[in-house]
Amino acid sequence: MRLSRIIMALTVGLAVAAAPTAAGAAQPQPPVYPPPVVSLTLDDPTIFLGETFTLRGTGFGPNETVSIDVAISALPVAAPAEGSARRSDGSTVAMTAVAYTPGRAAPQPAPTHFTVQADANGNFTVTYRPTRTGRYTFTATGQTTGRTASTTGTVLPKRPPHPPRPTHHGHLPVTGGSIGTPLKLGGGLAGAGAVLLLASLAWRRRRLG
Repeated sequence: MRLSRIIMALTVGLAVAAAPTAAGAAQPQPPVYPPPVVSLTLDDPTIFLGETFTLRGTGFGPNETVSIDVAISALPVAAPAEGSARRSDGSTVAMTAVAYTPGRAAPQPAPTHFTVQADANGNFTVTYRPTRTGRYTFTATGQTTGRTASTTGTVLPKRPPHPPRPTHHGHLPVTGGSIGTPLKLGGGLAGAGAVLLLASLAWRRRRLG
């Protein structure tokens, strides 16, 4: 009798001890969301000196301050033939030398560190104007979340000027004044001379006849 009471007491105690665990397991758990995809891209990864990069960042914290570091390296030595430059798509463009003008102030170098504010969705867009050629590596880091992303762009020498378009659809240009008027005048004089000659011949025939 006493043994059965002991077994019953142990059973009740185990049931009471397991009840909170079962209740906790039955409660709904919050959903697990995947981490946001952080990215940093350039609208055009290859530009010419004097043009502007446009950087777009996504996946950072809402209204987060994002710091951007810029590392600049020289262009590869093994480049296209002299007088041309190669773009990222494999095409080549002609290059012209840029003359140095004494006394002209050199442009201020582009910053290698700056910050930008993300919007409520954690996205931002910012422009960057390089002041020398080279390969530019941009690294964006969220100051609150620590999220980071990077991208690389290339700055080529200044874009060559477009060649002048031929005029008159490829024909030689007309120089000097128009020659139509002298031709008309000459034709009129020749006609008048022929009329006078015929009249003179007719008059001589009448006089001799």
